[in-house]
Amino acid sequence: MTGGRGRVAVVPATGATVVRAEDAPGPTLVLRVDQLPVSSLVLGDELARLRDALAGTAYPRLDKIALYGPTGRPGHALGYRFVQALPDGRFDFRAGCGHSLLACVVAAERPGPVTVRAVTTGDTVLCEPEPGGDAYTLSFLKAPTAPGTLPTGRPVDVLLGVPVSIVRYGNPYVFVDARHLPDAEEALRDRLLVLRAAAARLLGYPPHSALPKIAAITGRPGGPGKGTGNPRGTGNPRGISVRALTVGGWHPRLALTGAAALAAAGALDGTVVPVPSGPVHTPGGTVTVSTAPDRVRVHHKRAEVLERLQLPWRIHATA
Repeated sequence: MTGGRGRVAVVPATGATVVRAEDAPGPTLVLRVDQLPVSSLVLGDELARLRDALAGTAYPRLDKIALYGPTGRPGHALGYRFVQALPDGRFDFRAGCGHSLLACVVAAERPGPVTVRAVTTGDTVLCEPEPGGDAYTLSFLKAPTAPGTLPTGRPVDVLLGVPVSIVRYGNPYVFVDARHLPDAEEALRDRLLVLRAAAARLLGYPPHSALPKIAAITGRPGGPGKGTGNPRGTGNPRGISVRALTVGGWHPRLALTGAAALAAAGALDGTVVPVPSGPVHTPGGTVTVSTAPDRVRVHHKRAEVLERLQLPWRIHATA
């Protein structure tokens, strides 16, 4: 079509699938790589226009985008890349998201088991349907003791006087002993954000990035909560309790990569994370993990397709 002095050419629409994984903060917009324009994966402005195209749908502000397609890597059925939309309008291409990885498997309608290569983080994840239902077990196929799981080389670091364990497994995660944190929710969140920024500097990430992730943990018996921000206030009689932050606020439960990192940290001697001896308690419910010498598993994960859409990928104005 034409208008004024220029001509606007609309590139044909691309198929998109909106998938909601249980326990995730929100749905994921899933796109097939082979249906996207060449070089689109590195262009944040293209992704911004794509999100703008969601304005007329029921999903105007999705902040998780997953791109998948076949991979030439032997033994891998799918390759997957995650993009996190940040509150300031930028995009972070360095983080991973296990819930969005599962969203790709569900969107692709693969019966499983499916082995996925997470391009962003370098992880290999095996998604296996669990018997008798629609749930999956996701296995991160890397030993918890593999080199690099402790990026500083230490099971405990002290940040601003607070003992923490920094683990890189699925995503870089900072686990903080909740006994050293305030109980009130707002104060807890602010303290975790300060500690996250200190850990980002230590690991070489810019402060505005989505990494590292951070969570407060306790392995002590729980009781009546003093406030919803206190992991000790989940009321569990035993086991580990977690309160985690995500981009933009509190995570409703625990990120799938956070569950994997928690299990990996618990398998390492000397960290602030106890060995998970049962379900991990969060404000939104429990998460189940297990470890083996060569992998970490996150169990009972579900995702469903909410809608399949056709979206215009990009609009170019030419003279």
